[in-house]
Amino acid sequence: MVKNIFKGIKAYASALGLIGNLGLWKYFAVPVLISLFTAILIGLSAWGWSGDIANAIDLLWVWEWGASWFHNFAELLGGVLIIALGLIVYKHIVMALSAPFMSPVSAAIEHHFLGTLHSHRDTSNIAQLWRGIRVNVRNLILEVCITIPLLVLSLVPVLNFITAILLLLVQAYFAGFGNMDYTLERHYGYKESVQFVKEHKGVAIGNGIIFTLMLFIPFIGILVVLPLSVTAATSQTIRFIENKK
Repeated sequence: MVKNIFKGIKAYASALGLIGNLGLWKYFAVPVLISLFTAILIGLSAWGWSGDIANAIDLLWVWEWGASWFHNFAELLGGVLIIALGLIVYKHIVMALSAPFMSPVSAAIEHHFLGTLHSHRDTSNIAQLWRGIRVNVRNLILEVCITIPLLVLSLVPVLNFITAILLLLVQAYFAGFGNMDYTLERHYGYKESVQFVKEHKGVAIGNGIIFTLMLFIPFIGILVVLPLSVTAATSQTIRFIENKK
């Protein structure tokens, strides 16, 4: 799996050139706007809710002594929760709504590498959108269920370093899953695609690690994260599909 993680990361090195050579930037206009709008909406929501979350956590401390310290801790914890859950919600919304626009990108890259397009499932834009929503809702639920216990464990000083790594890997896996599914959608049904990603989770994690880290680059990261990550994921997914055949 470690080898495949590095493959998923390495694929980003050629992603920018591939987008330029194949003239794919035009397909990313709407997804970039979706990404920007979603990020602004989640950011404004987080700004408005941060105080409410801190106040809710404050209720757990019923003593007068240490109240100021606990409030500062509550604000910190609330900020971490907002960032973690905000990133989760952001990527799944963007990936789901961008599905109809990412399919042509994936198809163009597959045609470039293979010289032909091996499409076993002919789907419409509506079907692609529904598939994207279905996959990302499923992944969102699973990711939240895994992330919340890890966030609680991160409060333990000895475990916080380990949980930070696990949180990154969890975020990365589901991000890579979404990026790979734009290609898998043409070849496999829903259940088969879930199994495919499980078998190649290293590539998903490698792709998702860069995806997640790019989101921390102010403004620029939001604009380029989807074009680069989808291109990188597609190039690797195609190779694994062909190898499986």
